[in-house]
Amino acid sequence: MKRILELILARRLARTPLGLVLLGIGWWIIRKRRADRAGRVPELREPGREPRGPHMWQGPSDRGRRRTRVG
Repeated sequence: MKRILELILARRLARTPLGLVLLGIGWWIIRKRRADRAGRVPELREPGREPRGPHMWQGPSDRGRRRTRVG
C-alpha cells in the first residue's frame, strides 16, 4: 500500500516544475542515505573489485554473430 501511495504522490508532483524539483531533492537525499548506510559513496567504487558471481555481466558474447573471413 505504501508503494502505491508513493507512486501516486510522485506522479502528481511530476506534473509541475516545483514538484519535479522536490522529487529531485528527495531522490538525492535518499541516494545519500543509502550510500552512507552502505559505508561508501557509489561514485568512489572502483569497477572490477567485487567478487565475480554467476549473474555478473561479462561483456558481449560472440554467440549469434557471423564471422567474416578476410582474404
